[in-house]
Amino acid sequence: MVDSADSDVDATDDSDSEWRYSIEDVGSEAADTVDEETPIEPESISLEHATFVALGVLLTVGVVVTGL
Repeated sequence: MVDSADSDVDATDDSDSEWRYSIEDVGSEAADTVDEETPIEPESISLEHATFVALGVLLTVGVVVTGL
């Protein structure tokens, strides 16, 4: 059974290793949008993000300790 979302996809699995779209399909402006000279700067750590990371670490350590 073929879903309507998959109707434009070939039935063979040979296309899995190939690109679906080429530069000609999306336009050359998509290839030029990356500015390699601008460095990526890290932002400051927010309290909310740090809390969830610490909670995840504690939960993971708790699961590992109880599993042993």
